[in-house]
Amino acid sequence: MVLRCLVWLFIIGCVSKVLCSCGAQSEPTAPQGAASCGCEKLKRAAAAVDGAEEQTASVLTDTAGKYSRVANERASQAQGDERELHSQMVQISGGEFLMGTDNPGIPADGEGPPRLVHVDSFYMDIQEVTNRQFQSFVHATAYVTEAEKFGDSFVFEGILSETVKSQITQAVAAAPWWLPVKGANWRHPEGLDSNITDRLDHPVLHVSWADAVAYCSWTNKKLPTEAEWEYACRGGLKDRLYPWGNKLNPKGQHYANLWQGDFPNHNTGEDGYVKSSPVMSFPANGFGLYDMVGNAWEWTSDWWTVHHTTEQQDNPKGPPSGTDKVKKGGSYMCHKSYCYRYRCAARSQNSPDSSASNLGFRCVSREQR
Repeated sequence: MVLRCLVWLFIIGCVSKVLCSCGAQSEPTAPQGAASCGCEKLKRAAAAVDGAEEQTASVLTDTAGKYSRVANERASQAQGDERELHSQMVQISGGEFLMGTDNPGIPADGEGPPRLVHVDSFYMDIQEVTNRQFQSFVHATAYVTEAEKFGDSFVFEGILSETVKSQITQAVAAAPWWLPVKGANWRHPEGLDSNITDRLDHPVLHVSWADAVAYCSWTNKKLPTEAEWEYACRGGLKDRLYPWGNKLNPKGQHYANLWQGDFPNHNTGEDGYVKSSPVMSFPANGFGLYDMVGNAWEWTSDWWTVHHTTEQQDNPKGPPSGTDKVKKGGSYMCHKSYCYRYRCAARSQNSPDSSASNLGFRCVSREQR
C-alpha cells in the first residue's frame, strides 16, 4: 500500500494527506512582503516505497474499472429519477487554442509557455458534481471516500466552529488557516458538527482524485484532461484571463465565487458567499459551463509537470506518471494577494489522495450521456 503519511516542514505531527488551495508562491504583483500559502513546503516522505507511482496508478485503474462495471451492470435497472441526477452535459466542439500563457501570474506553476493545442470534440458537465449527485452514487455503490477511510480531511479555519477548532492541535505554520479535522468528509464538510442537508446543490467537497475517478466511471464518464479543461474554461475566447474576459467584475457584477476582503482574516462575502455556493449561482461562460473558476478546485486526469513542449500537440494527456495530479479553476478561497489562480491558464497540484474543503470535480465524455 502506498505510504500515506506526508512529511510537512513546519508542521506539528504527521497527517494522512496534503492539500493546498493557494499554490507555490504569491502572485508577482502582490504587495511586497506578501506571504505565500506555504504549500511549496509540503514534501512526500523520503521513505516512500519504491515503485509507489506505478502501484498508485494500478490501484486507480482498478478503481475506475470496478465502478465502470457497476455502472454497466446497473444501467438497465436504473430508475428514471436517478438518471436525472447526473449532470447535464454540453458539447464542446473541438478546435485549436493557445494553452497556457506568455504572461504567467505564477511562473513557478508552469503556466507557460503558450503552446498550440488541438482537442477533439467532447461533452462536459455544465456544473461541478454536487453533493446530491455524489450521494446518489454512494447510495448505489456503497462507495467510501478516502477522507472517510483516513478519518480526517483539511478544512479552512475560517469556516470551522469554535468547538471543532478547540480540539485541533496541528497546523501548518506556513499556512495556519489549513487544519486537519477529524471526521471531516463530503458528508461533514466542516467536521462532525456539520452536514450537507442544506447544501445538496453545492459542489461535493473532500473528494480525492480516486474518488472523482470512481464517480465519473460510475456515470460512464471520465475526468477531463488539463487541455480539455482549459479549452472549455476559455469558452471560445482568445487571450483572456477569465472565462468571461479580462475584467474580474464587469460592470460591478460578480462572475465567480471568490474571496473578497483580507485573506485569510476576513471574507466580506460581496459575491454573496463566504464558502461554497450552489452550482450555477453565477453566469455561464460562452460554452454554457458554470463555475469554471471559483467555488471549488477541480481535478483533472493529468499528472503534474511544469515543463511543457512548445510544439503543437493533439489531445495531450500530460506526462505518463508522477506524484501529483493537476487541479484547475481555483476556489472560493482564492484572492489575488495569495492565490491568483482563478484564471483559465492557472494551475495547481495535489497528491491523488488529497482532500479538502474546497476541492471537487466535474466529468467529461466523448459521447453524450
